[in-house]
Amino acid sequence: MMEALEALHNRISVPRLTEPAPDEEALLNIYKSALRAADHGLLTPWRFLVIKGASLKKLGNLFVEASLSDDADMSPEKQEKIRRKPLRAPLIVVTISSSEQHPKIPVFEQELSAAAATQNMLMAAYSQEVGAMWRTGSMAYHPLVKKGLGLAIHEKIIGFLYLGTIAGPTRELMEAQVELFFKEW
Repeated sequence: MMEALEALHNRISVPRLTEPAPDEEALLNIYKSALRAADHGLLTPWRFLVIKGASLKKLGNLFVEASLSDDADMSPEKQEKIRRKPLRAPLIVVTISSSEQHPKIPVFEQELSAAAATQNMLMAAYSQEVGAMWRTGSMAYHPLVKKGLGLAIHEKIIGFLYLGTIAGPTRELMEAQVELFFKEW
């Protein structure tokens, strides 16, 4: 496994993924990394759904159902394109912000913690040479998708983390221009 700073400086998203999914050891490392995210008050304001195998097709059908509720005249071709979206990887981890009202820790901060858990999973995947892509899109916010995945009314989908074997070349990183983003006050 690579050094932490090397991973932090070089991580990229990998949109083209294929079988196999990460093995059990790699997945355990990814899952453990999520649980070490910054978490004010140790509220663990997150939960995760692991979608693989036949459940990927179920998710695709749920995406189509949600899309048809918005556009009943959607062409069969577009429906099929939407149905195939979850098949872009052999495994998807759905990060769900499961925040609650708290007297000291705002919901927004709890949602950021769930996002940090997702970022930790991205880093753990990259450091193990597992391809990963954090996706959202309209389906992450659609009420029918949230209901179909069993989310409670107060929960939100932070993202769909697609995981698999890297398929093809990855993009080159541009040198980070730190001076554009960090200024003394």
